[in-house]
Amino acid sequence: MVKPVNTSTSQQEPGKGPVDKAMEVLEALARAGGPQRLGEIARRTGLTKPTVHRHLRTLADCGFAQPAEGGAYRAGPRLLGLAAAALDSGPDLRLARPVLNDLRRRTGQLAHYAVPAGTEAVHLELSEPAGEYRMSISPGGRTPLHTSAVGLAMLSALPVPEADAVLAELLLDGALPAPTPATLTDPGALRAELARTVRRGYAVDDEYDEPDVRSVAAPVLDAQGRVVGAIGVSGLTFALDDANVAVFGPMVRAAARAVSTGLGGSAAHLGLVAGGMTDGGRA
Repeated sequence: MVKPVNTSTSQQEPGKGPVDKAMEVLEALARAGGPQRLGEIARRTGLTKPTVHRHLRTLADCGFAQPAEGGAYRAGPRLLGLAAAALDSGPDLRLARPVLNDLRRRTGQLAHYAVPAGTEAVHLELSEPAGEYRMSISPGGRTPLHTSAVGLAMLSALPVPEADAVLAELLLDGALPAPTPATLTDPGALRAELARTVRRGYAVDDEYDEPDVRSVAAPVLDAQGRVVGAIGVSGLTFALDDANVAVFGPMVRAAARAVSTGLGGSAAHLGLVAGGMTDGGRA
């Protein structure tokens, strides 16, 4: 969530040490959407502009940031190298890549893989079809778990106490964030949607995150039955009409199960998510 910007040079950011501040600046710098201006980074982190500038200079000296046009900064070569190495080390991503390419070829839609990070889904890999229209999904992009098919899929596969804890954190400001008028903001409606997701084995995002875009997704589980990510397909609403959702949903579910099997997932874990949310597990 965006924090109020602090332009004072003397006011202290309470409870934050130098490492905390540097990590917040680094995370804001690495956001999707191109180079980030100093003022935008200060707005997102709530840090003073002098503090942000000092950390950006240090990050640039170390190769983690790089000056861009107009006084902005972008991720530097050292940060990009670390990100690439981290992604290549993940067995789930190595297994997901060929599956995503196959889904994209079979559906003609954008196929993507995301992982959970607190209350958000972080997109790590895309397989994009040729076409003039580009989705807003991009590598490194984040969406609240309750607004996207990949997020709903991952939420549905969590044990009930963990899912409840995520929903409680999302509700700290009193209401679920709503990027579109269609977003599910009522906790009861969201729980009902998660129960439907468990029954189907895949989640449906009906313009919850982006107008005129629908998505279907299914969770990926590891050998212990823990949620490690989700595979999804996204397209414009006319391309993902009800008939195509009914066809693509089982395809996505099968793709996610293929990756889960590669990670050692057992038959018990690959049914309706053993230990996860069920109709009877919700008030």
